[in-house]
Amino acid sequence: MKILVVDDSLTMRKIIKNCLAKMGEKDVIEASDGVEALKQLENNQIDLILTDWNMPNMNGLEFLIKVRENEKYKNIPVIMVTTEAEKSSVIEAIKAGANNYVVKPFTPKVLEEKIKATMEKFKK
Repeated sequence: MKILVVDDSLTMRKIIKNCLAKMGEKDVIEASDGVEALKQLENNQIDLILTDWNMPNMNGLEFLIKVRENEKYKNIPVIMVTTEAEKSSVIEAIKAGANNYVVKPFTPKVLEEKIKATMEKFKK
């Protein structure tokens, strides 16, 4: 499975990559904002997107909306991984097309559970 991790924090991308590696997922591409992430989508066949919300240039919500508007990418599962913990933010992300939501800080177990739950829905 090829996973795109989008976060402006290099440290957070490393943490997520380490969590994914422990799950056996080593095919990971990184982007530091939504603009870069869209370029990665153009050049790679992505199976799952993990994106932060608060980023420069194009934030995670704007990126998510662009992904859902594009016929080529609209069926890729997207999990928001963010500090935005308010219920209204979660609802906004889900309405925009997020398939799941992880609030930072998170444990590797929580991330793994959210990824598995999300991917199970897409196998059907």
